[in-house]
Amino acid sequence: MSDIFKYGIDHLTVGKVIDIAAGKVKGVLVPEVITRVQTSYGYVQTIVSQHTTVYGINTGFGPLCDTKISEEDTRALQYNILQSHSVGVGESIPEEIARIMLITKVHALAQGYSGAALATLERIIWHIENRVTPLVPEKGSVGASGDLAPLAHLFLPLIGLGHVWYKGQKTDTQSVMQQEGIQPIVLGPKEGLALINGTQFILSFAVKAVQRLHNALEAADIIGALSLEGLMGTAKPFDPRLHAIRPFPGNQLVAHRLKTLLDNSEIMSSHVDCGRVQDPYSLRCMPQVHGASRTAWQHLQELTTIELNAVTDNPIIFSATDTISGGNFHGQPLALPLDYATVAAAELGNISDRRCYMMIEGRYGLPKLLIQDAGLNSGFMIPQYTTAALVTENKTLCFPASADSVPTSLGQEDHVSMGSISGRKLNQVIGNLEYILAIELLYAAQAVDFRRPLKSGPVLEAVHQYTREKVTFATKDRIFAYDIAALHNIITDQSLVRVANEAAAQHQLTLNGLYNDQFGLY
Repeated sequence: MSDIFKYGIDHLTVGKVIDIAAGKVKGVLVPEVITRVQTSYGYVQTIVSQHTTVYGINTGFGPLCDTKISEEDTRALQYNILQSHSVGVGESIPEEIARIMLITKVHALAQGYSGAALATLERIIWHIENRVTPLVPEKGSVGASGDLAPLAHLFLPLIGLGHVWYKGQKTDTQSVMQQEGIQPIVLGPKEGLALINGTQFILSFAVKAVQRLHNALEAADIIGALSLEGLMGTAKPFDPRLHAIRPFPGNQLVAHRLKTLLDNSEIMSSHVDCGRVQDPYSLRCMPQVHGASRTAWQHLQELTTIELNAVTDNPIIFSATDTISGGNFHGQPLALPLDYATVAAAELGNISDRRCYMMIEGRYGLPKLLIQDAGLNSGFMIPQYTTAALVTENKTLCFPASADSVPTSLGQEDHVSMGSISGRKLNQVIGNLEYILAIELLYAAQAVDFRRPLKSGPVLEAVHQYTREKVTFATKDRIFAYDIAALHNIITDQSLVRVANEAAAQHQLTLNGLYNDQFGLY
């Protein structure tokens, strides 16, 4: 992958935008884009000088769209809109998500349909490259004219207002400008509106959700396979012939992954003639359940990628005589798949909790509560309480925010998407899911240890070994919260999945096969 990304020209993906936010890839404005931006800016100047009535350039906003604004007041109008729309409340969003908002806004403006000045794009890029990241409150967007409140906060620093992350500290913008020797920019006609109209808040939460849920899906297959080994389950339900006659790609991918993970396992070979007819659903139906969540993830990933390369402000400037006031800022195209993905993430947690419960029941040769001296020791009884609590919390977060609409803007915005809430809720659910999977990994590693000296296949053996480097086998009660935290870390930092992939490559195994392009981040 190139270490240069050309704003307004190159195709942006989830993986690329995350790499730009991390500083691994540099975003640049090339001459072709500079010309395009300057031309669009010139169209706006012509509209103002010729007194052509165009929404947001020389009119008020929302229900004030019929109020004409004089030529001399068009700049003040843009300054005022950033202040008046900065009404967000709550905690600040993560710095990474705010940086993704900046990046996605630059990419949209660089396509040359927004009338923004080149200097404005260059200042936003300055914020990205110098990691001077605006503070953005998490609540206040209804996803109607896009994300008005959070985007207004995001761009207050352009005009010398608001607060930013600066050298790891929350600092007021004016102090930073003094230290850096820069001045606020003066927004031209249409620029304030171009900055705050758009879906970049919803989109940035979608980007992080796509990345995090992809990692959780990969981890869920690996941990589920380890649980199946600990429970002496069968790999027959993962036979590709079975899934060829119900060929959902997500199901086929998961079945392939599980079969590959379980191949060449001494544990699996040790009980091929045990007489067990079939396993409970949480083992047998992993391809169907994990696979359905894969399908939901793929849908979100596809639509997020479209939005990453879209222009979502308003009005759209095609020329000085051709402008359209439309609804590209409406968040519904992302709100629906975000809510769908929320259910998909919650279901991964639901089935994981069931496997946890099965491992402490004392079935299939495992000791009750996964510990030899149960009674004196409670063993692994209580971590499943935590998975139960997290699963239920996730269920309460599954109500689709996009099913609701509260009219705003004196009825001018009479149907809104609430997509910002969808995006935040999805990331909350994924956060809970990551802890549920950590607890299942804690259980699965303990269960597999009771099958020793038999070994897993090469990939799961590497995963088990890596897990044991972080958390030891439990012979008596201890503070399991510390174990959960340690395993949570290797899930969220993606090192668990990386260890599995490296082991697969070392043994010339392909976990994702032909599905990498279909279910990948790039």
